[in-house]
Amino acid sequence: MTTVQATKKRLSPLLYPAGLLSLASLAWTTWSLVDLLGTGPIGVTVAAGADIIWGSVIIAEARGLRIAGRTWIVPTLGWATLLIVATFLAMHGMARESLAMAAAGPFLPLGAKAVWALALADMRDPAALTHDELHTLAAMERGMVFEEAQHRIEMRRRTMHADLVMREVSTDFDIEVMRQDRARELHRMRPLALTAAPELPARNDAAGETADEQRDAPLSRVTPAPTGAPRITRDAAPQHLGEALRSEGLSKAAAVRIVRDAEPTASAPQIVERLAHHGIEADAAYVRTVLSRISKQRATTDGGYL
Repeated sequence: MTTVQATKKRLSPLLYPAGLLSLASLAWTTWSLVDLLGTGPIGVTVAAGADIIWGSVIIAEARGLRIAGRTWIVPTLGWATLLIVATFLAMHGMARESLAMAAAGPFLPLGAKAVWALALADMRDPAALTHDELHTLAAMERGMVFEEAQHRIEMRRRTMHADLVMREVSTDFDIEVMRQDRARELHRMRPLALTAAPELPARNDAAGETADEQRDAPLSRVTPAPTGAPRITRDAAPQHLGEALRSEGLSKAAAVRIVRDAEPTASAPQIVERLAHHGIEADAAYVRTVLSRISKQRATTDGGYL
């Protein structure tokens, strides 16, 4: 990456005569305009204003100032201002009925303007960047500042989207955990299902007859299968997977888990495609987050599912 080295401007010997001519022009213009206007000391404001405008245009031209991206406007304003001042000086000579004053009066500011133009050209370093090149570099720098601001805004937008996805995944997992905890609690509170006793022959109470061991044995107890989110193994039929995904109240995280149980080797894009086939919208980033949470939960619960 290269940097632009600032070059030191050299002073021109023409600055001294240019400065002296400017002072002389200021004095002559001030006296001429005050005398032409005939308003007394208040006319000094008009004369000083004309000189200030002329000097400001010279400074703007030396700095390469542009108006609406054009370089010729500032020099044009400078020469137009100078011609207006020269016209007033010529009018002052004619009002005094002095041809010499009418001819020599405008010569002083015109000469000062010409010497200043030579001095500015002499101070310009040939190896220095031109005004066009400086403006080009400034435009590039401005473009970089805009791109940096645009990049910061884009990163903020992506961070907000990632935070939204993480919150959505966390909410789905919390809902799934609460649902399964509730299902286990309901299962524990259910009464035990007992099998009906078989019909036995009439018991003979005769002496010496032993009791039927099978009839007197305690009844067996059957524990029902726990309820919970539908679980599809890799051997399940495709229609069973569709029925599980269409279950009422099924969360998006649970749907991802069902597809993963059915197809353990499926990638995130494949799971997204299967979910979309069954009318469940999810993106790959969400699926990867859910799978990551499932893997962590398996490691902490001895292979169980949330």
